[in-house]
Amino acid sequence: MIPAFLFLRIRNNMNMEESRKIIQNILVQKAGLKQDIFQDTKSHFERFKKHLLEEIGVLRAAIDDTRIRLHVEYKGEFQVQSYIGSDVLVFQMHTNVFKLPDEHPLWQTDYLKEDKTRGYFGIINIYNFLAESYLKNRGNDLGYLIGRVFINKDEHFMVEGKGQLGFLFRDLTNSVLTDAILTNIIHVSFAYALDFDLLTPPYEIVSKVTVFQMHEIEANSQLSTGKRLGFKFEAEDTDIF
Repeated sequence: MIPAFLFLRIRNNMNMEESRKIIQNILVQKAGLKQDIFQDTKSHFERFKKHLLEEIGVLRAAIDDTRIRLHVEYKGEFQVQSYIGSDVLVFQMHTNVFKLPDEHPLWQTDYLKEDKTRGYFGIINIYNFLAESYLKNRGNDLGYLIGRVFINKDEHFMVEGKGQLGFLFRDLTNSVLTDAILTNIIHVSFAYALDFDLLTPPYEIVSKVTVFQMHEIEANSQLSTGKRLGFKFEAEDTDIF
């Protein structure tokens, strides 16, 4: 792949046709690469939708208590919400393709050294919200990014995130998204969300409220809520770059 910085070095001693040729090559190589990764990521996101629906269906059939929320809602082409108990997991595909930061340690692996285009990724984000936040349209409520799935041009993948999502799926060189692994990612995400409990916010945060805010709370339950409001994640230092 031709680096764009070459323009700065050679633009003074080449003609217009040569410059256009370099631009053409960059477009074919880099823009084409990103389109391929986007399409592959979109295909895998459709698989996530399918497996989410299947897993929620299995749980619904096994649990008799109808008070327990278990359903899936599709929110357009690039987002799906999976309600599981008091939680909702939002799987969202980013529509852009990203390159790993230059300082990322994966650039030191043979896998990326052999082909730098393997360092470009589509991303599927996994967010955790309280189900009540969505059902009651509480716009001030907080959600958390608990994981994100990176998929490159070889359809190899890795996951960065919290809990087991932060260490179970890190072997980019050898990992591909089989149906079994995809289902495992869903199971681990469910388990993390269910174990990630709502904590009482610090007293200082909720100790003062205006009359206007009280009216808003009465009308729309607008007091900001989040599972860890005022607290850090367990193992907060886990990197999500």
